Amino acid sequence: MRLPAEWEPQTELLLIWPHAQTDWAPRLAAVERLYQQLITQVTQAQPVCIVCADTEVQERAAHQLAPLLNQGAPLRWALAASNDTWMRDCGPLTVLDAQGAAQLVDFRFNGWGGKYRADDDDQLCQRLHDAGVFGDQPLIRSTLVAEGGALDTDGQGTLLVMQRTLLDPNRNPGWSMADIERECQRVLGIERILWLTAGHLEGDDTDGHIDTLARFCDPQTIVYASTEPADSDAPALNAMRDQLQQLRQPNGAPYRLLAVPQPAPIMAADGSRLPATYLNFVLVNGALIVPTYDDPKDATACSILATAFPDRQLWTVDARVAIEQGGSLHCLTMHRSAGLEH
Repeated sequence: MRLPAEWEPQTELLLIWPHAQTDWAPRLAAVERLYQQLITQVTQAQPVCIVCADTEVQERAAHQLAPLLNQGAPLRWALAASNDTWMRDCGPLTVLDAQGAAQLVDFRFNGWGGKYRADDDDQLCQRLHDAGVFGDQPLIRSTLVAEGGALDTDGQGTLLVMQRTLLDPNRNPGWSMADIERECQRVLGIERILWLTAGHLEGDDTDGHIDTLARFCDPQTIVYASTEPADSDAPALNAMRDQLQQLRQPNGAPYRLLAVPQPAPIMAADGSRLPATYLNFVLVNGALIVPTYDDPKDATACSILATAFPDRQLWTVDARVAIEQGGSLHCLTMHRSAGLEH
């Protein structure tokens, strides 16, 4: 069993269309515009599967996407109830078996440690599988609570995680670090886990999802969030940088580390800070999609990420409406990796 890296070939990207029963209700039209832009870009590279809570939501989405549908864009639909739209955290992870055939892993999801209702999101993978959305690909169930945004892999058996996200008594009471490592080996084929303990963005309610802080770009390279000394996030991000500098590849060599600046603080309506980051980028076939925030650092971050992915087109999506709910582009999406059968 092997968990492919996100930069490997994909069959499609999964999204949950926002609807009025989610926290998006007050900003539904604005977030739908973000979805239109994101889906328009992704369908230039690969198919998209849009999960809708019911047929009424599907009709609304189809109306919004009518130009794409009229052009024959590679879109397909699925129906399943959802509490929210963070597909990265409740969607299936693709693994490849010894023959290279794709299988899907369904971890438990409990609303980031019981912070939010998640009964429908926790059942999403099973419901989509039962409905035939994933064809004949097997679904492997795990009792571990693990969101997709908490896991990042080099595709060669190494997993990068934030320790507090998985060793959380509100997520996995009674699980030890060794227990989690064994389960990740069993269902993902992971050979080693790099556990970070430092790194935090003010306003983050995921307990340190790695896809907001540090990501593999290839087996030798990690990009990470960095900020100016006066920023309140600086002590935690600097401590994370120091830990990343101590990590080693399987051959004993240090990683190539690329610092990506943070945008200037973005504040919510109540005055609290939102966890905006450029690390929440999305990889699709041949392209990199970077969230932007109408900030001068947008161009700098894109330039650094383009260096990390030199063979890809770079596209951007204004993610300011997404960050109002604490997430960004990667959080909203889940890729399905291509097996040999494709």
